[in-house]
Amino acid sequence: QVQLVESGGGLVQPGGSLRLSCAASRSIFLINRMGWYRQAPGKERELVGFITPDGSTNYADSVKGRFTISRDNTGNTLYLQMNSLKPEDTAVYYCNAQNIYSRASAWGQGTQVTVSS
Repeated sequence: QVQLVESGGGLVQPGGSLRLSCAASRSIFLINRMGWYRQAPGKERELVGFITPDGSTNYADSVKGRFTISRDNTGNTLYLQMNSLKPEDTAVYYCNAQNIYSRASAWGQGTQVTVSS
């Protein structure tokens, strides 16, 4: 099973930016829908956005226009560029890979993002 490792989280002031990375153990983008999820304390995990094998993206309304998902050409690294961060963006952010054929899903361990002054 593919291994996913997130990095790039940290503490940032409101209005600031962060870029998260998700490194996959092998090239997987051609057959996986890659998504970013987040979970705030006391809340359920929610979808932030995803990118399909053909490069189409989709975002939650709460982050639309502020967050951008991209990937590198090797098929190994996924990114989440987060701009104009708000305190309500504070959460643990998870990377997810879902095989478009088998629906098998893999998760990273998560990275903490804290938006606070």
